[in-house]
Amino acid sequence: MCNMQKQIRLKNRPLGTPTHEDFQIVEAPIEKPSKGEILIRTVYISVDPYLRGRMNDVKSYIPPFGLNEVISSGVIGQVVESQSALFAKGDVVLGILGWQEYSIAKETSIRKIDQNLAPASAFLSVLGMTGLTAYFGLLDIGKPKEGETVVVSGAAGAVGSIVGQIAKIKGARVVGIAGSDEKVKFIIDELGFDAAINYNTQDVGTALQETCPNGIDVYFENVGGQISDSIFPLLNNFARIPVCGAISSYNNEKADIGPRVQAYLIKTSSLMQGFTVGNYSSRFGEGAKELGSWLKEGKLKYEETLTEGFDHTIDAFLDLFKGANLGKSLIKVAEIE
Repeated sequence: MCNMQKQIRLKNRPLGTPTHEDFQIVEAPIEKPSKGEILIRTVYISVDPYLRGRMNDVKSYIPPFGLNEVISSGVIGQVVESQSALFAKGDVVLGILGWQEYSIAKETSIRKIDQNLAPASAFLSVLGMTGLTAYFGLLDIGKPKEGETVVVSGAAGAVGSIVGQIAKIKGARVVGIAGSDEKVKFIIDELGFDAAINYNTQDVGTALQETCPNGIDVYFENVGGQISDSIFPLLNNFARIPVCGAISSYNNEKADIGPRVQAYLIKTSSLMQGFTVGNYSSRFGEGAKELGSWLKEGKLKYEETLTEGFDHTIDAFLDLFKGANLGKSLIKVAEIE
């Protein structure tokens, strides 16, 4: 192992859609672990839309990235040196770590993963934060009932694809909204959605009226914007709207302005509630157990868009805002030895 590694740092706070110029790849020394620490070689890096918000210097539920600091997200890695009694060389671990080839982590900030349950990468998708986001957002806020109609935007993405499958497990009728014919085919043929809409080729409002003739009981919000505007007129009484994301506005330079939702919510006594998966941290064990059980039983499928090579991490992140990914977007940096 050499003494230097590559890191990706935030160079500028993006104005609008991020570009390569907003990041820099630098070389930095590989540090040695102190007592209670572990040196980890990066295997997989997760890129997620919410990271865009952390590039703005604004108050949010999570602190912004500092300029000229290493960006961080979910990482699967392998221990190469341990100064901890809890971890040994060769252990495969999960944590929030930097976009770099090697990381130092405190023993309390990472956990081992069991590759007997699923391949390592699954712990960044269906068995990780995205799966847990889908699980708690849909079941705790959406509360789908058998026979109800559930609509999911971003339906072929990491969270949306799991949401739709869980809704089917609960006996709901599921309509997905996605951005290509390939994604529409995938969520119907592979994931078992009942219907799907391509927002790039169809009028979403008209298509929703056709695919949701009995109205909408649950709308799982990942996108916002004009797609969401088409949902509100079709809400049934006591509809539930878990608000997970609003990717359509993440790169806007001005405030996002659209139709006012209050009248729709009042007329239908609907619930619209934002959340982050961190709200449910005390219940992660419950969610992981259920998701793992469904996965083992073949009730859940998951898809990954895998990009090879650390140098392509920025490309994979930027591709999220082009809708290029199917399922969870990951960068494979190295092999597990």
